[in-house]
Amino acid sequence: MHISALFALLITTAALAGPAVAKDLDQAQALWLQGKRSQALEAVRQGLADNPNDARLRFAQAVMQMELGRTAEAEAGLVALTQDFPDLADPFNNLAVLYAARGALDPAREALEQAVRLQPDHVQAQENLGDVLLRLAARAYGQALRLSSGDTTALQLKLRHTEALIARAAPAKR
Repeated sequence: MHISALFALLITTAALAGPAVAKDLDQAQALWLQGKRSQALEAVRQGLADNPNDARLRFAQAVMQMELGRTAEAEAGLVALTQDFPDLADPFNNLAVLYAARGALDPAREALEQAVRLQPDHVQAQENLGDVLLRLAARAYGQALRLSSGDTTALQLKLRHTEALIARAAPAKR
């Protein structure tokens, strides 16, 4: 599954932001690209001290936390963003990535469906939704196999094909 690309995010949001927020995002981007991840996150935190309700800074913080493996913090930030800014697709997409990573496929599907409703041309959300639906299909086929008492040849074939698709897609994760 794919998260929203941080580099593209910072370029886009800096261009749309006011001067103070743009400066904070530009500084964070420069630090991030230099490999100074903790300092980049601190630059965003400083920006949030002055602009605590800025969606771009809050989203950048959550994405950085995801990249740094701070998933609980990232999830809390993304949940808050989906509540405070329910019309933004990217927080739903990234929240779904966290859900799917821990195997919570139903909430991941719901978050991705919301992202796609909000932004039907969101390529990453569409792809992530396909990935989650494949995993849900594999789960359903596996459950059907466990429950079946008859000929399971067709189910076994469907499950093998679905699992093969999932396995081929796995190396492309970012």
